[in-house]
Amino acid sequence: MLSRLSRCKHVVTLILLAGAVLGVCAVTSCDGQTAPTQAPPTAKLQPTAVAPTTAPQSPTAPLPTQAPPTAAPQPTAATQPGLPLATFTSSHFSGSGNCATCHTRLADTAGNDVSIDTHWRSAMMANAARDPFWQATVASEVMRFPALRSVIEDTCANCHTPMARHQALADGTAVALLDSGFLNPDNPLSEAGSDGVSCTLCHQIQDKDLGQAESFSGKYFVDTSIKEPDRPSFGPFPDPPQDMMRASTGFTPLLGQQTTDPGLCATCHTLYTPYVDDGGNVQGTFPEQTPFLEWQHSAYAAEGQTCQGCHMPEPAGPVAISNIPRNLEARSPFAQHHFVGGNVFMLDVLKSHVEDLGLTASTDNLDATRTRTMNQFQNRTANLAIVESEVSGDTLTVALKVENKAGHKFPTGFPWRRAWLHVTVTDANGKVVFESGQPQADGSIAGCDTDQGNGYESHYDMITSPDQVQIYEAIMHGLDGQVTYTLLRGSGYIKDNRLLPRGFDKATADQDFSVYGSATLDRNFAGGEDWVTYQIDTQGAAGPFTVTAELLYQSISRGFMTDLRHDEDPLVDRFGRYYDEADKRPVVVASVQETVR
Repeated sequence: MLSRLSRCKHVVTLILLAGAVLGVCAVTSCDGQTAPTQAPPTAKLQPTAVAPTTAPQSPTAPLPTQAPPTAAPQPTAATQPGLPLATFTSSHFSGSGNCATCHTRLADTAGNDVSIDTHWRSAMMANAARDPFWQATVASEVMRFPALRSVIEDTCANCHTPMARHQALADGTAVALLDSGFLNPDNPLSEAGSDGVSCTLCHQIQDKDLGQAESFSGKYFVDTSIKEPDRPSFGPFPDPPQDMMRASTGFTPLLGQQTTDPGLCATCHTLYTPYVDDGGNVQGTFPEQTPFLEWQHSAYAAEGQTCQGCHMPEPAGPVAISNIPRNLEARSPFAQHHFVGGNVFMLDVLKSHVEDLGLTASTDNLDATRTRTMNQFQNRTANLAIVESEVSGDTLTVALKVENKAGHKFPTGFPWRRAWLHVTVTDANGKVVFESGQPQADGSIAGCDTDQGNGYESHYDMITSPDQVQIYEAIMHGLDGQVTYTLLRGSGYIKDNRLLPRGFDKATADQDFSVYGSATLDRNFAGGEDWVTYQIDTQGAAGPFTVTAELLYQSISRGFMTDLRHDEDPLVDRFGRYYDEADKRPVVVASVQETVR
């Protein structure tokens, strides 16, 4: 019995709240429909008859997606050792290489290497300033809004070159990134900037306003009035030995439980960016990324599951956190500095350009982080299941359930990211009868309106045609209500149907992290899951039918990349070359296959 299969597709009009500014902006989806943003009741929709789809056109040559981690293809970059870690010293900060002297050659009780420097140096945190995509984006935004250059560079420097920025402010010198700024090797603070989100930045953040709006958008507090050897280095363990570290580094280790507080992560990962009108005048702020607020609104916060618990997992047993002195007590819980995220694509780019980008991570380090990232994707991110299926006459009906296992929306963070369902149906002879969401070699998705320059792809409860693709993404709009890929134009979301974490109530979610677009009225799109029904015309085809479904992920969507290339700038051109050379196959987050008779 298919009580949940024929849930009707609702095409709707949108009423969006524009970013963080109070007011209502009426916009229309690419389908020309409208609907309120207020979420409906959670009861499942009742069946409604839907006409079967016409026979699909023959699909283009399929692009293979990335296999599970045991067989995932690795980029064919030459082995590179990476440069030594930074060893600069300044009045307020110290390079990661100085910290690594004692915090390397660490092992857990199972003998696994848990060295802080080994894990951190190939994470995106360490490479926050060297990230060529970020550099290109900064250059692009500055080109489009030159009058706001100082605002753009200061905002970005706060979380990507934080030590250089704070040292410059303390010294009374300019905060800048481009030209002669921190990204220039001749800048006196270049080494501090290139060290990214490093040890003596995070471990000096004070327990002040964490988890509150006052600390969001990089407004963490580092007390630069404290001089060595009393500069604090906060950690999670009480009564740390102090004498050696004070004498050798000028930092005093102290108990600081804020290092285990999700609010610490929220200082940079809850980011509001300014948006402007046609005259370049700032009109308000826009919630560019809000994973902390999404987490707060989920079941995970109430259950005490933190950012650190997933992204800095504990090893096997206690760890002596320094190799000096040799008899140092092993302590637990120790947080491995994996900082594992979801950017496989950028890890591959970094691996292919270790020398060009001046990375301190070796290709082996990057491979290890890539493996951890794939493991995070395919074991702790999402589940995909075929929950019901039936052939009736010439119509095959299949219901898919996508379950989000992350403690925030998936995809999360920066709105360049997207996930989608790739569904293929073949007949008894192996001939493709239907395919939706086929990934293409250039990074686009077959049938996706966004990639074809036709606005954006709507959210679907029911799919009946190959050119309908369920894409989980956040699409920005400007003050004119039109789709934009420019951050400083983004005043709100015209669509946000990213998968919600378990326990997330879309009816009570604040506008800064709410659901936007057709998903607001989809009762089958709720906290923790989404149900999508496919009704497929099988006329002229013989069963049994094989249904294969994949949840795919891409960290840089084709629409954003196309828009970025409009700017003629060396940093944009460089990343364009890297992108063209890179393997653009999406990551398979989850997959399922079933034969339907």
